[in-house]
Amino acid sequence: MAIQKLLSLVFSHLVLFLVFLDLTNSQRLQVGLQVGLGISTSQGLQLGFYRQTCPNAESTIHGMVQQFIFKDRTLAAPLLRMHFHDCFVRGCDGSVLLNSTNTNQAEKDAVPNQTLRGFNVIDTIKSALEKECPGVVSCADILALVARDSVAMVGGPSWVVPTGRKDGRVSIASEALAQLPSPFANINQLKQNFAAKGLSVKDLVVLSGGHTIGIGHCFVISNRLYNFSGRGDTDPSLDPAYAAQLKKKCKPGDTTTVVEMDPGSSKLFDDDYYTVVARRRGLFQSDAALLNDIQTRIYVILQSSTNGITFAQDFAASMVKLGNVGVLTGSQGEIRKQCAMVN
Repeated sequence: MAIQKLLSLVFSHLVLFLVFLDLTNSQRLQVGLQVGLGISTSQGLQLGFYRQTCPNAESTIHGMVQQFIFKDRTLAAPLLRMHFHDCFVRGCDGSVLLNSTNTNQAEKDAVPNQTLRGFNVIDTIKSALEKECPGVVSCADILALVARDSVAMVGGPSWVVPTGRKDGRVSIASEALAQLPSPFANINQLKQNFAAKGLSVKDLVVLSGGHTIGIGHCFVISNRLYNFSGRGDTDPSLDPAYAAQLKKKCKPGDTTTVVEMDPGSSKLFDDDYYTVVARRRGLFQSDAALLNDIQTRIYVILQSSTNGITFAQDFAASMVKLGNVGVLTGSQGEIRKQCAMVN
């Protein structure tokens, strides 16, 4: 037992050292503030932004999310994913919520977003807040708070969410296709995706842990199972026994079946994801890719061998950083009356 604790401590310090090598001095300070103090350093965002203008906003959101998750725990994963997809395109500005028009195809209709669900949750909450405090609470803030509360309600950590985001007026499908991390991406592509948003390699491996809840579609992994290199073969990085299990569920050309990202606990936010990945059972190629980089691999091994010793804390810190990406504040953007359309 003593040896295991010592190894865990060594692994933990090694991971932190490698992560901080990846950051600039200013980024190190920002991460330190977020982890140690739980506050945001993004200009224009602040804790309790609606304290005077809509004092019950956060409690209203929390209560409504609780009702939705109580009825359907599977909503937690898509609501978390929606916030992630929003922040990765034009920043956390609610642009993923906008409907397409006759002259523009919006992010919502880009291929990576066509499997998103939970828009009705956001619209219902927005409608309630408009009755309570018309024109005050942004859709972007609702998304950020809903993601936090959804994760916490299925066993995950909670985190501080500074508010004050404004809603964007632009949403372009082609930008979503170009900027969202792909389930087919290799580790270098993933690192580039995250770096472009000011997120570190540690954020990459930590936020990937969000796959501990939710499902994946068979059509996304079809090539991994049946035609990985164009020769009718299976991805050699996938555990053969697990590949055989997946083939029983996902037949060639299957466009409707879904499988759990974290088999056996896809409705519970835990640390099993890293054990799954360490065993070469990550569902997507992007999950398997975490074993192909020294920094991400060490983190996977650390969490899988220590029951997620730092995962909850790390996930909370990385979600704060994600929620700060490209925010509109002050006179920028607007407060939409309806989340699906600009004013």
